[in-house]
Amino acid sequence: MTVPPTDIRLPELSLVALVGASSAGKSTFAARHFLPTEVLSSDFFRALVSDDENSLEATGDAFDSLFYVAGKRLARGRLTVVDATSVRPEDRRRLVDLARAHDVLPVAIVLDLPRAVLEARHAARPDRDFRPEVIGRQVAELRRTLRGLGKEGFRHVWVLRTEAEVDAARISRVPLYTNRRELTGPFDFIGDVHGCLDELRELLTKLGYTVEGNTATPPPGRTAVFVGDLVDRGPDSVGVLRLVMNMAHSGAALCVPGNHDEKLKRALDGKAVQALHGLDRTLEQLDAAGPEFRAEVRAFLGGLVSHLVLDGGRVVVAHAGLPERYQGRASGRVRSFALYGDVDGSQDELGLPVRRDWAQDYRGAATVVYGHTPVAQPRWVNRTLNIDTGCAFGGALTALRYPEMDLVSVPAHAQYAVPARPLQPAAPEPDGDTLDLAEFLKGGRIETRTFGGILLKEGERSAAVETFSRFGVDPRWCVYLPPTMSPVETSGREGLLEHPAEAFAYFRGQGITEVICEEKHMGSRALLVLARDGEAARAHFGVEDGTGRIYTRTGRPFLAPDWEQGVLSRARAAVTGAGLWEALDTGWLVLDAEILPWSLKAGELIRGQYAAVGAAGNAALPAAVAALERAVERGVEVGSILERTRERAADLSTYREAYRAYVRRVEGPGDVRILPFHLLASEGRVHTDRGHLWHLETLGRLADADPALFGRTAHRVVTLSDPASEAEATAWWEALTASGGEGMVVKPLTFLDPEKRSLQPALKVRGREYLRIIYGPEYTRPEHLARLRTRALGAKRARALREFHLGLEALARFVDRAGTARVHECVLGVLALESDPVDARL
Repeated sequence: MTVPPTDIRLPELSLVALVGASSAGKSTFAARHFLPTEVLSSDFFRALVSDDENSLEATGDAFDSLFYVAGKRLARGRLTVVDATSVRPEDRRRLVDLARAHDVLPVAIVLDLPRAVLEARHAARPDRDFRPEVIGRQVAELRRTLRGLGKEGFRHVWVLRTEAEVDAARISRVPLYTNRRELTGPFDFIGDVHGCLDELRELLTKLGYTVEGNTATPPPGRTAVFVGDLVDRGPDSVGVLRLVMNMAHSGAALCVPGNHDEKLKRALDGKAVQALHGLDRTLEQLDAAGPEFRAEVRAFLGGLVSHLVLDGGRVVVAHAGLPERYQGRASGRVRSFALYGDVDGSQDELGLPVRRDWAQDYRGAATVVYGHTPVAQPRWVNRTLNIDTGCAFGGALTALRYPEMDLVSVPAHAQYAVPARPLQPAAPEPDGDTLDLAEFLKGGRIETRTFGGILLKEGERSAAVETFSRFGVDPRWCVYLPPTMSPVETSGREGLLEHPAEAFAYFRGQGITEVICEEKHMGSRALLVLARDGEAARAHFGVEDGTGRIYTRTGRPFLAPDWEQGVLSRARAAVTGAGLWEALDTGWLVLDAEILPWSLKAGELIRGQYAAVGAAGNAALPAAVAALERAVERGVEVGSILERTRERAADLSTYREAYRAYVRRVEGPGDVRILPFHLLASEGRVHTDRGHLWHLETLGRLADADPALFGRTAHRVVTLSDPASEAEATAWWEALTASGGEGMVVKPLTFLDPEKRSLQPALKVRGREYLRIIYGPEYTRPEHLARLRTRALGAKRARALREFHLGLEALARFVDRAGTARVHECVLGVLALESDPVDARL
């Protein structure tokens, strides 16, 4: 007789218990239907810990190991199959507990074959040294408790009772109800409606929906997504339910439940609930609507799932929000969090649940859109957005257009309910320690005292937040980011792309009479923030752990933690030895510096980009030259090709020498060398009123105190009206670059001229061979130089100027003891400007 296949529809993320007496064929079944890595077999783990899969003495250790690995798999969101007898409830209880601990569904596939079949198979297996009576006891125990698997906590149970049923079984994997990753939008997320039908109809119309009676048709391709709390408090909960349910049934909307919707569902189920906060009015309206509509509402609310994962996992919607560890999972704990937020059952002085602000610690990859806690304005924190703007309390009804990330609101027509407390503000006060991301991400001007307003675009700001939130140091230490630096105008001199004459000409044209030329070290830009001791760190930076940081020009940690502490300790000792704490009357310093060698930070760049080009060329060009020389000896006319190939080989050799000059082995923090050139700020002042000579001379005292760690920056002062002075500096630049140096930086001798806001703070003049690293081995050939001389510098210079003034504003705010939010508005502003695409070679 042909047995119809059993369709086992497994949830895609679940803990699968293969249950059955010994010899039921669980391992064979597992091998047929699951990947080897998905199956954790008790026999395998016995062998793993004891070298004998039949060792009953090793069972305890085997299961400890099995459950440890299962936990790791479930934590990573991988379907996991446990192949063990599990015929006793106490054995299965541990599986259910494991599934619940990781918020996945426990399911069971039971192989309940006839005892005679099992005993026959057992007899054919000489490796099994236990008596057949054991199988009988296992079968009896399984059948005695089989009907209770659902009560034990298994969400799905499939029972296969014959060999034919086992052979005919088919397994398919189905997404969880919360997994709607295939829906990519665009979406319109709509905040807590709370019975405000007129406002909902107005908002939908403003979003471009056609609203007619109890239906709404979206613009082509768009879908509304309601974050829950459709009912209570407002005047027309039934009208909202009719409209939203019709939209959902037509495919125009999705919806997740709110706590008010859940409470209404329990009331409709006949559960004892307190009819508070507008529920009494909702129930009255439903009674008036009739039993048929009540039944439709009950079915609709009962079908809502805790949260939805949309657009390939890029966005998650849950009424009260959802941390990353719960996203895409299914359990009572996940549903509770999605409905009520991070609560512990306690109440505040008003008798309201205490809700912890889970969003402050959120670091997930998905954007989470939620409501539940009314706020005065939409509230961005990390990658979460609260769009419950308290419509029923007289606020507004708000929607987020996704992926445009535009916020659209309509004001409440009236205040329908009185909140127990004032609506939570969108963010702390401007001088607080938490940046108002909602405001920051909107785009707009940041006001600076040295340049005026600096405009930042919305996309630039979001890129900065994304980068710094993932990779940046503690923002309390990151009080400044340095500006990019523009190169000089392109030189017309033969064989050169840059030359000091263009820098001198620029500053002369800006009315500057003296400039300083500083050696440009081939290192990596770094900021050193030093506190004298732990007390100074707490007082000025608000940190309890650490007395300084070293970070890159994009705010990332520069050194590994153990190296950083060693370098900071030596740097602090050098400041003490140089007497700078006392001389500046300060407990902290911010230094701008280059850290050498370049290969310390750029090692991967050198290996993956520059050395790869060099190795490839070195493997090909010398061989090509040799082959062409042999061809010439045979009389083949390849002389011009040979000459060109020799030139290319020579260029490549020069290129390899250029980047190798900056590579040095670094075996420990003792090999790190710091060359500071700006003493940016200390207690009470930003040192923009001091000329560059003061900075270099003051920082030179660090080199005197610890010459192994700190070095001096060589420099020349140039009088621009004196040709001899310019010639001397030019000769110095030529000598530097001829000996393998990168070049020099030319700056006005005065750090900041408040009357010349558009003046570039510095121009870099790089040497011919260093630029070979940047532009390639053959960039000096006339055809390449002609193309490179058309490079446009306008965007680079505009960015450099704005970043310079934003950085100074950040320091000024820090010195003025503004909150971290005020300082970081400028710091992130610098980083935001870096996201604007400009040729990285400039």
